[in-house]
Amino acid sequence: MAEQQLEKLLEQSEVVENEYIKRWKEGGGKVIGYSCVATPVEVIDAAGILPFRLRALGNPNTEIADAHLSRYNCSFCRSCLQLGLDGTYDFLDGLIETNGCDHLRGMFENWQYVKPSPFFHYLKVPHLTNQDALDYFEVEVRMFKEAIEKAFGVEITDEKLRDAIKRQEALRGRLREVFAMRERNDPPFTGAEALSIMLMESAMPCEEYMDMVDGAIEERSGPGISDYRARLMLCGAATDELDLIREMESLGGLVVADAFCYGTKAFWGPLEVAEGENPIRALSDKYLKDLLCPRMYDDFDRRRDYVSDLVDRASVDGVIVMHNKFCDIHGVDNVQLRMSLEKQGTPVLQLEKEYGSGADIGRIKTRVQAFLERIEGRAKVRDNS
Repeated sequence: MAEQQLEKLLEQSEVVENEYIKRWKEGGGKVIGYSCVATPVEVIDAAGILPFRLRALGNPNTEIADAHLSRYNCSFCRSCLQLGLDGTYDFLDGLIETNGCDHLRGMFENWQYVKPSPFFHYLKVPHLTNQDALDYFEVEVRMFKEAIEKAFGVEITDEKLRDAIKRQEALRGRLREVFAMRERNDPPFTGAEALSIMLMESAMPCEEYMDMVDGAIEERSGPGISDYRARLMLCGAATDELDLIREMESLGGLVVADAFCYGTKAFWGPLEVAEGENPIRALSDKYLKDLLCPRMYDDFDRRRDYVSDLVDRASVDGVIVMHNKFCDIHGVDNVQLRMSLEKQGTPVLQLEKEYGSGADIGRIKTRVQAFLERIEGRAKVRDNS
């Protein structure tokens, strides 16, 4: 049974509108799409609406999107825009825009201009975490709640918010367990499998998802993978490309950790609401303070320490820092991250790529293969010294 559940998760992660979404819609349920981990999904959940994290799943086609968002913009954003304009995302009942970066904003604004969503809300996220920024974001989250209440004719009470927070925290607890299992000497999940599990977290009802992840954990509780060349960690821009991870792992490197927003950044920090605490305030604090993204000013040291800690915890042999072409915030941040990790003695491969480009996979595999050989060479020198 557990194996069937894991196989089902992996299978459904390959499509945008999976069978769980279809069943939810057929039952009269609503779905709101969002893109950034700065979006407090508990507010959507508390309204009885399914929060759905936008993804493109490596879609290389951007013909329609390129007519509205130039090719000098991030190809991930253009791929998402393509799916919004070609009808793939017609099942959504609303969209939440955030100011993650200018490319992301351009994606949302062109989507809304060409093909308006029934419900659209712009959630403005500060770039700092000082007291003024926290106060500002609390107002933004409250306005976000009120916009959903008005548009969908629901009341989001503090009690409903607390229940949603407990549900989402239970879900994140499952993910923390899965990703902690990857830190073993014989990890039970490949990096591609872990990404599939992560993608389904924001693509199906919470309770069903937790049952399936429990099945996956049960199935993979025994001996795991031991025949790998090196333990790798991936960092950088938004990455939901299952095929890319599979191709990297086909060379013998096993991805045992990540610092992606389609990964650990989405669930690692716990959220607890104290007795009598305002749940809106608790959400505002958690989402802004845990936003380990290069868009946040004066926060590099915390991002670096977060990655360094994961390197140590998962016994990582080498780190691959990636960004899509024209992604300035991750491109610049990755240079600092590479220099910091190499100073600490961790081998790093810095990789610029196009999103979802099958034509680029040969170059990427060549560079990853050379990186694995570099790691193995270091290990031989260390063993002989």
